[in-house]
Amino acid sequence: MFLTNFTTYYLAADTLVQNIMTQEVYHIPALLPQTLEALDIRPDGKYIDATFGGGGHSRAIVDKLGPDGHLYSFDQDEDALKNAIDSPIFTMVYGNFRFISNFMRYYGVEHVDGILADLGVSFHHFDDASRGFSFRSDGALDMRMNRHATKTAATILQEYSEQQLANIFYLYGELKQSRRIASAIVAARQKENINTVGKLIAICTPLINPQKEKKELACIFQALRIEVNGELDVLRSFLEQSVMLLDKGGRLAILTYHSLEDRLVKNFMKFGNFEGEPRKDFFGKIDAPLKQLTSKPIVPSDNEIAVNPRSRSAKLRVAEKI
Repeated sequence: MFLTNFTTYYLAADTLVQNIMTQEVYHIPALLPQTLEALDIRPDGKYIDATFGGGGHSRAIVDKLGPDGHLYSFDQDEDALKNAIDSPIFTMVYGNFRFISNFMRYYGVEHVDGILADLGVSFHHFDDASRGFSFRSDGALDMRMNRHATKTAATILQEYSEQQLANIFYLYGELKQSRRIASAIVAARQKENINTVGKLIAICTPLINPQKEKKELACIFQALRIEVNGELDVLRSFLEQSVMLLDKGGRLAILTYHSLEDRLVKNFMKFGNFEGEPRKDFFGKIDAPLKQLTSKPIVPSDNEIAVNPRSRSAKLRVAEKI
């Protein structure tokens, strides 16, 4: 059975997070013990961590591997390379996980036993004002995960049409006032470039509900970040490639943090497509390459949230290759 003893794993998570919180870290991984158990790690297995970040998940996986196992970890952010693990059974891949198949082919790997992706933004990104991911600190409106990319949040605000901006805020931020926000941005950019967090907040604040100010600002920034990095398209491509890379019985574990990406993961794991439409084979059985191991997502305990508030929205979904 999968994750039958929830109390044991929640207590392990609480202890781990409390220990990590006493250190200066790049990122505190949510649901770490549950994620490790979900991957069902074999000492001689091959695994992929598609979102290395601060390396919390990767280090825990490496600790469970023997000399014949191997972990390949991906990250497109140069900052993450500083956290690389010094081990003969670890390979750091500097690249976007949308190219996961190409990279694994380069390393001569046809199939792996487990793939993990933690889709959350690292603490490092939120806390570094120069990256522009958070509305809590003023700084340049950048939001690029890969700083060699050319499109920034400021570029989008300056160059996209009013309709394009409205679509981004509605589809990726799920904001009802998306058209008014887009209109205000287009009017403001006629006077000056909207290139800092402070300027964007000044434009948007009069248009949002004061009682939901933080939530709605977070949605605005989320929408821009998704567009800058093409996050949903990247996720779709990654999920499709993951199925091909997984060996039979291999595990796919995905941590999501907002409804848009969680819906894609849920539909893909259950139906093998992103529309959530059951497609049946000749015998009337749902034709999907994965078997869900979590009918409902696994979420952090109250204690984990108390010591690591940023884990609050984390949802872990797990599936197995049929």
